[in-house]
Amino acid sequence: MTVLETSLPMPFKKVASGKVRDLYDCEEFPSSLLFVATDRISAYDVIMNNGIPEKGKILTKISEFWFSLFKGKIQTHLITSKWNEMPWIIQQHPELKDRCMLVKKFKILPIEAIVRGYLTGSAWKEYQAHGTVHGIQVPANMQEGEAFPEPLFTPSTKAAEGHDENIHPDTVTSIVGEDLAKQVSQASVELYKIAREAALQKGIIIADTKFEFGVDETTNKVVLVDEVLTPDSSRFWLAADYKVGTSPDSFDKQFLRNWLTSNKLNGKPGVSLPENIVHATGKKYMDAYEMITGKKWSY
Repeated sequence: MTVLETSLPMPFKKVASGKVRDLYDCEEFPSSLLFVATDRISAYDVIMNNGIPEKGKILTKISEFWFSLFKGKIQTHLITSKWNEMPWIIQQHPELKDRCMLVKKFKILPIEAIVRGYLTGSAWKEYQAHGTVHGIQVPANMQEGEAFPEPLFTPSTKAAEGHDENIHPDTVTSIVGEDLAKQVSQASVELYKIAREAALQKGIIIADTKFEFGVDETTNKVVLVDEVLTPDSSRFWLAADYKVGTSPDSFDKQFLRNWLTSNKLNGKPGVSLPENIVHATGKKYMDAYEMITGKKWSY
């Protein structure tokens, strides 16, 4: 079964619908939100006509794994993603099982907190042209796919529409203030290092990832929110295939981006994916889940 959209009745109120997630408010739990991960998939900021079966469930379960790993390291917005712990009113909608998270409400910081451990993707393009990454001077003569001496905090703006804009880390201070900018930078790199080490033990390299943070306004401390270290927000490489000077195949939607580009469909609306691409993309997500969690995926 593929869930492309959700429409919950009162007392639920849909407050946002993103590329993948639908967010609901509910008077039954006023200090919380319900995050529902659909099976929608996007690439180049465009949502495809058809989705990837079970993708939303896989994203939810991978995030659940990382939230659990980070417990005690940082405050998070997660209340629960376990079906038997959900309020009764949510359990009246069985289509939500395994694809929803009940989370605390926080003020969201308008920053995409990207951490790069390896020189690849848009960072590689900038480096080739200018010798920098997000305006940061990095060592000369690096090769594609090479690890940075230390992971880089390379933030971007969070655009309501269109593309996010890569910015220098110093710019974050002017957006959220010095204290929160420092917290976001330090937390992002620390969490990346913890996740990178855990993933390496499973045979996966996390080349880069994107975190999102809110702020607990009672303490002014940052809070980890949204999804965490999924194939939608991260670039995963198979460690066995890694070789400096190349960009290994990814356990993420880079496979889909490559297909769109090769068919000159990148950025075009109204694209319906052929069944073989749907299946192959789904397998990437499933493989990522199984390697990261060590559990077999079962439909």
